[in-house]
Amino acid sequence: MSSTSEFIRVDVNMNTCVGITQCGGCVRVCPVGIFQKNGDAPAVVAKNEDECILCELCLQACKPRAITIKKLYET
Repeated sequence: MSSTSEFIRVDVNMNTCVGITQCGGCVRVCPVGIFQKNGDAPAVVAKNEDECILCELCLQACKPRAITIKKLYET
């Protein structure tokens, strides 16, 4: 997925993700709505990506460790 974000890129590795039914932690815990349901898979809402507050709640809630957050402003 290509990011429209300027500061943060949030990715969900769909090869590792077990889906909303088995996990869904990212959708439940994100305080700024970066994730939404896309069938049984979480999807990143591109327009909300730069709203990420780096709380890392999604990283903690993701049982299979399928989420990565990259700060685009760091080299």
